Amino acid sequence: MKRRIVFATSNEGKIREIKMILKDLDCEVVSLKEAGIDADIVEDGETFEDNAIIKAETIMKLTNDIVVADDSGLEVDYLDKAPGVYSARFLGEDTPYSVKNKYIIDKLEGVEVEKRTARFVCTIACAFPDKETVVKRATIEGYIGYEEKGTNGFGYDPIFMYPQYNCTTAELSSDKKNEISHRGKALRLMKPVIEEYIKNN
Repeated sequence: MKRRIVFATSNEGKIREIKMILKDLDCEVVSLKEAGIDADIVEDGETFEDNAIIKAETIMKLTNDIVVADDSGLEVDYLDKAPGVYSARFLGEDTPYSVKNKYIIDKLEGVEVEKRTARFVCTIACAFPDKETVVKRATIEGYIGYEEKGTNGFGYDPIFMYPQYNCTTAELSSDKKNEISHRGKALRLMKPVIEEYIKNN
């Protein structure tokens, strides 16, 4: 029977990305919903690392599976790195991203491109049933655009300009996005750690 990896999220966009990146591992990757887990996790950490560890270890103790969790967000330098660790809860938990994105664009009205620098940060924590939790972090640098562009993304993707391709991350193909994204990079750093564990356990 294949080993199961639970990815501690109910965000379908994230699950799609993760399944693509981990598809060649000899295991089944499932979301919280697919695993039938309904856990109310309080993400009260002060850093991305804290929150990823809280999620991964909480679900691992419930399931005894390998559990991967991420905490990620957008840091806008002009806004003192806000929304940062509060990216998902910025302007209220249920506020649509179209509203959040417009708010950030409005805040940067008239700000020249050199001062619109921003980055996506992703911290991945992997909690193992009988081993210390491992944490990996990756970023992608860019700047905030002047309007929302693109539909192949979620969250802040439509306003995050990636200079190398001169487009937003929501305008990239799924493959290209996984190749350059903060989550893609962090997952690829974590992948050999998971492979090693599966091989030896």
